[in-house]
Amino acid sequence: MTEGRTGTGETLGRTPPIIGVTAYEEPARWGEWVREAALLPSSYLRSIERAGGVPVLIPPQETLRGLATLMRQLDGLVLAGGSDLDPALYGAQRHPKTGSAHPRRDRFELALARAAIEADLPFLGICRGLQVLNVARGGTLIQHLPEAVGHHEHRPAPGKIGTHRVRIDPASRLGKILGETADVPTYHHQAAQRLGSGLVAVAWTSDQVVEAVELPEHRFGLAVQWHPEDGDDLRLFESLVAEAAGR
Repeated sequence: MTEGRTGTGETLGRTPPIIGVTAYEEPARWGEWVREAALLPSSYLRSIERAGGVPVLIPPQETLRGLATLMRQLDGLVLAGGSDLDPALYGAQRHPKTGSAHPRRDRFELALARAAIEADLPFLGICRGLQVLNVARGGTLIQHLPEAVGHHEHRPAPGKIGTHRVRIDPASRLGKILGETADVPTYHHQAAQRLGSGLVAVAWTSDQVVEAVELPEHRFGLAVQWHPEDGDDLRLFESLVAEAAGR
């Protein structure tokens, strides 16, 4: 079993599960070097470690031939946050506020999400991860929320994490983990519009933006639009790690 949200989350009496985490591929600086690098905010890695898992970065890959092997090596997966998906992937024209395309990451993570579903691999999508999951299942996205909801509360200011309350379906897996409401860290300007095949909305903000989806037939298939790695509540990571540990 794993400890509670304030503990170290070490897995007792068994090998800690390997949790893959998708990563950015961006120019980065270290020492005297500025080079393309696979990177990710450390908050993802620390959250997985504290929940009892062993995090492993999965950068975008050119070839998809190794996905089946990757699925066999992982016990769980986190589809991490990041840049906007290319609207062409869900049949839309680019909105002026939509970020620049990252075709290699988009292509790889869509394939990775589909492979995880096929392999029944426990996964947690975070922010962009929810959007990747939705598009992988044939859904569409709202490209700029302020135009749809009339405010900026989902992304209060550039580079500044905000907080808002979500209402959760108590009968859902998420509801059993977090309860009927939660105050969550938020930073996004896009969201699910038409849900993809098999996905069920299980959390919403007061403006009815979908804040979490589940794949009910999957062993553990859950995605949230907020950023749990930037908060103190480890329950989502603990639930993923516990499911991955029993795989």
